[in-house]
Amino acid sequence: MILGVTDFLARRIAIAAMAMAAFSLAPIAAQAAQSADQIAAHFSSVRTMMGEFVQFGPRGEQTGGKFYIERPGKIRFDYEEPSGFRVTSDGSSVVIMNKKLNTADLYPLSKTPLKLLLDERIDLSGDKVQTVREDNDLTTIKMSDKSVFGNSTITMMFDTNSYDLRQWTITDAQGKDTTVMIFNVQQGVTFDPSVFKIDYRRVDEMSRNKR
Repeated sequence: MILGVTDFLARRIAIAAMAMAAFSLAPIAAQAAQSADQIAAHFSSVRTMMGEFVQFGPRGEQTGGKFYIERPGKIRFDYEEPSGFRVTSDGSSVVIMNKKLNTADLYPLSKTPLKLLLDERIDLSGDKVQTVREDNDLTTIKMSDKSVFGNSTITMMFDTNSYDLRQWTITDAQGKDTTVMIFNVQQGVTFDPSVFKIDYRRVDEMSRNKR
């Protein structure tokens, strides 16, 4: 549990809550669609980033740590103690490791909403975009791909002026939200390939511990 959330984060939470509540009233207007295109173009130019995150779970639980992104497809979350979790995507698979329980869950990246965030470019084609809302501080894009993720969605929030990513919320098929807010972000960093490496043999061993 992270104590003492900064005013900045608290403000973002409040803005996020208002934006989420307004989705049903926010059809994709021409100006908002143009903003989404500009965001997609900007985000495609940001190949790597790292920083800190705070995560809010569906039951109100709060955790944090450090994150690393290398697009397309790669991400890693190192959760601060005592959570014992690490989430890694190597571009094809996502593994959720629980070091405390010595267990691991493996998923195809292509079957998770994270794929929409980690793609080469945010794919605004077809009916993937559900809503776009532009406010003074944040532009919010809610996306889904029912043919792949079912009823799960991802809602991404970007700074309206800089187009930088600020947070995202994944809503699962049961309607439960997990929100990740990022800060102290550095872009254009270089990572060693080991940062996103998944030891599949180790994951297989840990998976057996759950059986």
